Amino acid sequence: MQPFIFNHIALSVKDVDTSIAFYQKVLQLKEIKNTASNSKTRWLSIGEGKQLHIIPRPDAIIKTNKAVHFALSTTDIATFILHLKELKIEYSDWIGTPNKDYVRNDGILQVYFQDPNGYWIEVNNDI
Repeated sequence: MQPFIFNHIALSVKDVDTSIAFYQKVLQLKEIKNTASNSKTRWLSIGEGKQLHIIPRPDAIIKTNKAVHFALSTTDIATFILHLKELKIEYSDWIGTPNKDYVRNDGILQVYFQDPNGYWIEVNNDI
């Protein structure tokens, strides 16, 4: 199986502008273009191609949900999806369609699944 590399962190926040200002001020992260969609989600560069995604959820009580996940990238996502199937691990696209992958607007293929504790993991081919 191909090795994985770290891709991004996603955080749900009450106010995107406040969060962006905090990370720019405290960590001096630079804002970069959101290439996946035209949503109000904003991206910050962590460096070396790594990103912090700030996702607006103004009315949510912050808890574990699919928008709070970590992502890994692989050059061979098809083999990884087969691996999930062999292990009988359920995966889905972003909207929750079982056993379905998803191609974002920018052409990146992705799948999501949960660990035994319910934390969401994304695997994509953004290499």
